[in-house]
Amino acid sequence: MGKTFQLLCAVSCLVTLPSCSDDSAAPAGAGGSSSGGSSQSGSGQGGASGAAGKNGGGAGNPSVGGASANGGSSRGGSPPVVPGKPGEVGGCQMFPAADHWNLDVSSVAVDAAWTQKVQDLVGDARIHPDYGVDGEELYGIPINVVPETQPLAPVTFDWYPEESDEGPYPFPGPADVIIEGNSPESCDGDCHLLVLQQGTCLLFEGYACEYRGDGWHCGNGAKWDLNELGYGQRPEGWTSADAAGLAIAPGLLRYDEVRGGEVTHALRFTLDCTTNKYVEPASHYAVPDGCDPNDGPPMGTRVRLRADYDVSGLSPSAQTVLNGMKKYGMILADNGSNFYFQGEAAFRGGPAR
Repeated sequence: MGKTFQLLCAVSCLVTLPSCSDDSAAPAGAGGSSSGGSSQSGSGQGGASGAAGKNGGGAGNPSVGGASANGGSSRGGSPPVVPGKPGEVGGCQMFPAADHWNLDVSSVAVDAAWTQKVQDLVGDARIHPDYGVDGEELYGIPINVVPETQPLAPVTFDWYPEESDEGPYPFPGPADVIIEGNSPESCDGDCHLLVLQQGTCLLFEGYACEYRGDGWHCGNGAKWDLNELGYGQRPEGWTSADAAGLAIAPGLLRYDEVRGGEVTHALRFTLDCTTNKYVEPASHYAVPDGCDPNDGPPMGTRVRLRADYDVSGLSPSAQTVLNGMKKYGMILADNGSNFYFQGEAAFRGGPAR
């Protein structure tokens, strides 16, 4: 996989959107920051409340479809989304079956207007795996699994402390941790640090993390209880280790599920430009520098691969990934290269399929 993974298909995905949260109704004190991916240099801000309250959506009853504030048509009467079967990491489910990440949206009606708008935005971009091995270099976003007894470490949040969950976090030391960007002391890139604590099934995620002489520093951080639905755990307008205010780990493609032959959740993906709105399950928006907010879709947008896209001639691993995209789709979580989807950084050896 990785850079040897073929560019599989043009962006001919179908788009489904719940109602759009508009910044004109932003709650008092909503954040004014942007984080995650390439968006930290943009003019991202906290969006408005209201995404959960329209068209039947909410933390306890995730919904897809409904009216879009940017011109999508209402899809009343669509077949309901179906709770999936969440995967496990370290003995912990990756959120409950009814969580947005785990919903089967293969029968949900499509917003044709937004489908065309996204296709116009990205042009001839192709879906691309953003993980793998390039020679000796491993890339992707690793997941650290630690025991409940892992010592807690203080974390200094240098960029957005007002939108971070306070430490300490069970972050391993620099000799034991694995971090996006390889070196915890001279990290390169987004430097996401993900730690899942066994027993409690709490997920701790940081963005722009680095280990210094006085301990861990991150741009910002978020805690997630994987036993509960993810939507609603972040206040409206708050970012997370992702620009959209989402958890990262549940949206990563994992080695074990590809080898097992089934992906049972949505994948996290990026677009270069997004608008100054967000939709459920996101809680935050970002508009990178140079982007017209009238052009991009909102954070939290969900897409799925067309059901009639022929995968029969592809490798078993590729078929597994694309069949998952047909059933669970992908959720727009961050700014970055158009239609790049993320996976864990995991080298297991053995032949590639």
